[in-house]
Amino acid sequence: MSLRHREPAPAEMTATTIPARQGTYALLLTVERRRRITIGRLGALAAAAGCYVYIGSAFGPGGLRARLRHHLGVAQRLHWHIDYLRRIATPFEIWYREDHHGSEHVWAQTCASLAGASLPLPHFGASDCTCAAHLFHFSTPPSLTDFAARLPPAAAAHRKIHWVTAPAAALPALLRDQHS
Repeated sequence: MSLRHREPAPAEMTATTIPARQGTYALLLTVERRRRITIGRLGALAAAAGCYVYIGSAFGPGGLRARLRHHLGVAQRLHWHIDYLRRIATPFEIWYREDHHGSEHVWAQTCASLAGASLPLPHFGASDCTCAAHLFHFSTPPSLTDFAARLPPAAAAHRKIHWVTAPAAALPALLRDQHS
């Protein structure tokens, strides 16, 4: 199954676009066929084929670039729930916005409200908050335009949401430090 996004990529996207600053992101991944995996102590996930959207924030050293670099690799030491899913899912798109207050909870609520969204495993990515989850399943990829239009006015007014779409093999190049 090919899950390419239907909207054209913005012209300003380059290999140094994703900043090493704080922000909120959505990582879009594909699962090619139904698989069952265990997500740490959270439990079993019967991962249906399709698109998964994982919502997170990056406030540690290296910001968005460092966090997304971690998520694009397959972690040797499983830390976050997404590390488990990455063993069977392939990233194909990133949405992100720089911010200093973290919009991940608003983004998760907005993602849950999109047509076709389902909750594959309660509390996935949300063990430290009151959100139902930060992971959503879609049979086909959601639209960034629809997502941005559904953000509450206060959340939508701050900054533009950027996005990068590429074959999975090309995404890590977008996250390399400019000095490495």
